[in-house]
Amino acid sequence: MLIQASAGFGMLYRLDLTKAAMDLLSVLIERQEPGGEVNASQAELGARVGLSRNSANTAMALLESRNLVLRPADRKYRTYYLHPYIASYASQEELEEAIEDAAERIAEGELPDITAPLYETAPPKRHPQGLKPVRAAG
Repeated sequence: MLIQASAGFGMLYRLDLTKAAMDLLSVLIERQEPGGEVNASQAELGARVGLSRNSANTAMALLESRNLVLRPADRKYRTYYLHPYIASYASQEELEEAIEDAAERIAEGELPDITAPLYETAPPKRHPQGLKPVRAAG
């Protein structure tokens, strides 16, 4: 049984993620090894939740831009890492050590922190488009 770090989950609502990105994040969390490593292609991950290849690429780019998903420096194919603040670990001790290490690495600039978009004003709310009457041909 893996123990899930929850430090980053409290701020998920502030990250302005799309439904596709949330679905992809769920699959990444499900497929991870202890410590947050995920070995799968974007297409494979996206297919698991019914995303097209383009939608999976867009969703993954959003997750990477928020630093929820980290890529190795060599951009190794099929390898992703969940940020230590949302990764799962094999034991409580491993979790505590990883969170402490991540906090130190963030402070030293070696690891990016999870990033919420900074809006000077809130983005506009979407309003449902009302239906308009159309005259029948004839």
